[in-house]
Amino acid sequence: ERRTPQAPHRIEHRTSNSRNMRNQQALISLLLLQLHHAIWVSAFSTQSVDSHNLSNVINRKVTRTRAKVFLLQETKGSISSPSIVGERRAARDLIRTLVEEEKCYTTEAGAQAFADACATNVVYEDCYESQPFVGRTAVAQHLTTKAAARQNKGSVRVDKISDGDKACGFAWTWTSNEEEGLRGTTFVELNESKEIQYVREIPEPIYKPGDLTLELLKAVTKDAKPTEPSPFVVRVPKDANDLVKYLFNEVQGQDSKEAMVLFSDNIVYRDFNYEDVLRGKAEVKKFIDDFSFPGIEFRTQRFDDGICSTCFTWEVVLMDNPETIKGISFYEVDPESRLVTYVRDVPESAVKPPILGKLARQLRPGLGVFQGVKLGSRPDGM
Repeated sequence: ERRTPQAPHRIEHRTSNSRNMRNQQALISLLLLQLHHAIWVSAFSTQSVDSHNLSNVINRKVTRTRAKVFLLQETKGSISSPSIVGERRAARDLIRTLVEEEKCYTTEAGAQAFADACATNVVYEDCYESQPFVGRTAVAQHLTTKAAARQNKGSVRVDKISDGDKACGFAWTWTSNEEEGLRGTTFVELNESKEIQYVREIPEPIYKPGDLTLELLKAVTKDAKPTEPSPFVVRVPKDANDLVKYLFNEVQGQDSKEAMVLFSDNIVYRDFNYEDVLRGKAEVKKFIDDFSFPGIEFRTQRFDDGICSTCFTWEVVLMDNPETIKGISFYEVDPESRLVTYVRDVPESAVKPPILGKLARQLRPGLGVFQGVKLGSRPDGM
C-alpha cells in the first residue's frame, strides 16, 4: 500500500504531541506515587471533590491449637465504654500475640501461626508487592518467605495498636540490634469466627518528597472544577472509630473549621511523605490552607471498631485517572477530651516493589532502610 509522504513539520508536530502526552502521563504517575501528604488536607477543603462512602514448622500442632483456642475466646465489655483497659478485644489481642509472642514476621514458626489464625479465604494486601495474596496457603508461603529473609537479623516492634475487637490496625518499626529502621502500618480485619479475613500492610516510602508534591499537584489539577458544599449535621462522635467516620464520610469536603474542632492543640501528625512531623494545631491548619484546591477524591474503605484509637483504609483518585493509590490511617484520641492527639498516614507506592525499598531490604534486611537511627530515638515510631 502506497502512503502519501507527510511533510516534515507534520511529523514533528505529531511527535511533539506524543511527547507531551507521555510527559503528562509521567507527571500524573509521579503525583500518584507521592500524592498522599495532601490527601487529608484536601478531604476537608470546601473545594474538594465529593467523596463516595464505600464500605470493606516447630511445634506446628501446638501452635495451631493455641491459635484456635484464642479465636474461640469471647470478648468482654461494652463497645461504648470509654475505657477498654482489662477488656478482651479480639483483634487487638490476637495481633499482639502473633507479632510480639509468636514473632510472625521474623520466624517461620510465627509465620505459620499467623496463617493458622487466618480464614481459608483470607486476602492479604501487602502493598509492597504487586498483587495481594489470597488463601491461607498463599499467605503462609508469603509470610514464611518474609520471615526467612529477616530471621536472626531483626525484630518488629509494635509502636501503637488500635483497641478494635472486630478489626484493628497497628503502627510498627523494624529494629535490629541497637538501631531502628523501616516503619509502616497494618490493618487487620476478623470474620464472625474471629479468624483473620483481610489484611492491608503498607511500609513507609524510602524517598520523601515533601513540598514537591504541592507544585506537581497544582499543575495537574489546575482544570478541576470546585463543587458546592453539601449540608451535614454537626454532632459529637462517640468514640475514635465514629470520629473518623464523621470526619471522612460526613464532614469531608464541607467544612474545614468543623474538622479542626476535633483536633487537640498539641496534635502530632505523621505523614510519611514528609521527613518531619507536624506538631500543633497551627501547623496542621497551615497544612490544610496550603492544599485547599479541588481535584482529589478520597474514598474510605474499611474501618475498625476502635474506641480510643482507630485505623482505617482508603484509596485516592486524582482527577479522572483510572489508577488509584491505597493507604492506611491511624488515629488516636484523648480519652478525656475525645480530641485527636495523634495521626499516622501512609500511602502505597505506585511502583511495586518500590525500587529503593527493594534495594534497602536486600542490603540491610534487618532494618529495611539504608541507614538506621539509634534504637529508641523515635518514640512511638515517629
